[in-house]
Amino acid sequence: MKTAVIRSSWMPGYGYRLDCQPYLSGALETKILLEKLPLRKDKLSRVTAGIYHAGRESRQWVESREYGVPFISGGDVQKADLSDLPLIAKRQVERTPRFTIRAGYTLITRSGTIGKMAYGRRDMDGMACSEHVLRVVPDTQQIPSGYLYAYLSSKFGVPLVVSGTYGSIIQGIEPEHIEGLPVPRLGDALEHEIHELVESAAELRANANGIFHETLDSFEKEAGLPSTVELLRTKAPLDVVVQSANLLGRLDNNFHSPRHYAVLRPYSEGRVKAVHVGELANSIVEPVRFKRIEHDNPEHSVPLYGTGDMGDVDPQPISRITAFPGHASYAPGKLAVLIPRSGQLNGIIGTAVLPIGGVRTGVVSEHAIRIFCQNEADTGYLFLALRSETGRTQLKARAFGGSIPTLDVKNISAVLVPELTPTRREYFGKTAFQVAKLRTDAIEKETLAREKLVSAIEHSSDSN
Repeated sequence: MKTAVIRSSWMPGYGYRLDCQPYLSGALETKILLEKLPLRKDKLSRVTAGIYHAGRESRQWVESREYGVPFISGGDVQKADLSDLPLIAKRQVERTPRFTIRAGYTLITRSGTIGKMAYGRRDMDGMACSEHVLRVVPDTQQIPSGYLYAYLSSKFGVPLVVSGTYGSIIQGIEPEHIEGLPVPRLGDALEHEIHELVESAAELRANANGIFHETLDSFEKEAGLPSTVELLRTKAPLDVVVQSANLLGRLDNNFHSPRHYAVLRPYSEGRVKAVHVGELANSIVEPVRFKRIEHDNPEHSVPLYGTGDMGDVDPQPISRITAFPGHASYAPGKLAVLIPRSGQLNGIIGTAVLPIGGVRTGVVSEHAIRIFCQNEADTGYLFLALRSETGRTQLKARAFGGSIPTLDVKNISAVLVPELTPTRREYFGKTAFQVAKLRTDAIEKETLAREKLVSAIEHSSDSN
């Protein structure tokens, strides 16, 4: 249980709230520290051109990019790859312009999980976004957009944002709850330096997405596979004819679904030469479950990553746990493809991920099956093939079980991928592997931006 002694003089600054959220989130200590800083501090409302969300209204979904705009939900805000978003009608977005987000915005989830943030990249520019996400629009005449994002997403900004949370069962924040937050000013030179680091990180991520989708498109065309874009936008037929011989191994309708049969057709008809994943991988490993004892001291603990956040632009550990004998074997390194092995079929199960950032060296839960490869080219190639809709459909179709579908090593090993020549496989693999490097570089730049900001604030505090 956490406790704190609260002075009555502090309560007016939090709207006389009697719930614990503003006082135990770390915001109070942050607010006191910032008040003591010998720095100019502007209210958030003064350095922004607007803080708002789209407002609640029923959504009109469409299936064609001709009539629709990709729609980012609160859960999608931090995703690295936004290629499989649903489409909201263009006419609805035109009627409600607040749906649209732009590069340079700071996006903040405002209900459910409060305070998850993302910086608007050029590949997000013009997309629509949920009303469950706040748009913080910087006034670039007053403050660099990257600096504002770095501050709001830092250890100083997050507690202040989260402290505005209200409600019990379904919590939320509104623009008026954060518009008065203090924003310390560190001088034009340092703010611009931090802004450039954040902008560089955003550009690296946009480039990574561009490289991945261009490479995937070229790979599918050369291999003779149906396009991922077409498969995502095309409804599968409702029925399929199954030969009795094909029912000897499995009877479940998920495995014998029309979509699964459709993606296997190029292989079964001999138009695409195939090889099993198990033939290309060095090994495929499903780790055993290990004991988790939470521990906050970095000297005696290791970060634990779950499968839910592995596909984020900057995956964060779900907790820190006590280091245990053999914990290093649960770190995938960079020459592995991670496959979430359990979950609902319309979720992340079967969605291949290349480890980036801290995921490479941290402990990853047993819910991610590891496909270990010999080199970067093989790693990138398997990731590309399995992340295509042909690969992902096979993985999801091979999941078994009722309430919580599950994949195992045998089913992943049996998935088919195109058998291209070694030269072409190396080309596609190395190009795809570059995506993970760019995303990791972006994490490092954004982390450095926050470190510079935090260091400047703490140094100013120490000298006060």
